[in-house]
Amino acid sequence: MLYAVFMSSALPPFPKPEESIREPQLLEVRSFGDEPCLRADAARNRAKLLEAAARLIAEHGVAGVTMEAVATAAQVGKGTVFRRFGDRTGLLMALLDHSAKTLQADFMGGPPPLGPGAPPVERLRAFGAAVLYRSAEQLDLELAAQPDPARRFSHTALLALRTHVTMLLRQILPDADCELLAQPLMAYLDPALINHLTRQCGMPMERLEAGWLDLVARLTATPPPC
Repeated sequence: MLYAVFMSSALPPFPKPEESIREPQLLEVRSFGDEPCLRADAARNRAKLLEAAARLIAEHGVAGVTMEAVATAAQVGKGTVFRRFGDRTGLLMALLDHSAKTLQADFMGGPPPLGPGAPPVERLRAFGAAVLYRSAEQLDLELAAQPDPARRFSHTALLALRTHVTMLLRQILPDADCELLAQPLMAYLDPALINHLTRQCGMPMERLEAGWLDLVARLTATPPPC
C-alpha cells in the first residue's frame, strides 16, 4: 500500500511566486529561513533550489544532496543556498515541508476517513497509516533531515502533526491529558523507528499498520476496526 492511497491528490509542483497556495491554513508549516512575504526573485530562487535538490535526490539519492551540489544544479552561488536554508538539514527539511503541506491539506480538508467527516477514532487510524506509508516512501530523506535534539520536537512540521493527533484525542477522550497521550502515538510514527523495524528487523509495513491500529484501540479504549 502506498501513501497515495490516502492522499486526495498527487504531490503538487513547488509553487511559483505568483501562485497562491489554496490549502487550509490552521496549521502553518514553514521551512527554515521562510519569510512571511518573499520578494519575487527570492521566491523564484527558493523554488529553483528545491527543484534542483529534488532532482539530485531522484538521480543520486539523499547522499547526493550537498549545498555545493544544489548550488551547481540550480546555477546559483553557494552562498545563496546557505542564505535561504541555513544548512543542509534546513534544505532537506524544506523538501519534507513541501510534502508535509500536502499531508496537512489531506487530513484537514481531504476526503474521510483521513479528512473531516469520519468519527475521530477512524480519522486517527487513517492518519497513522498515512504517515507510516508516507514515511516509508521517503525514509532516506526523513532520516537525513532529522534536526538536532534541540529542534526535533519543536519543528513546525512535527508540531502540525502532533496538534492534529491531540485534537482527535480530545474528541475521543475529553477527560484525558491528550497533549501527553499524543506523544506515544507520535513516537510510533518516528522515521528512525520505522527504519529500524522495516530495514533492520525486516517487518512488513502491513505489520506496522496493524500495530498502529492496535495501539490506537488500546490507548483510546475503543474496539479495533472490523
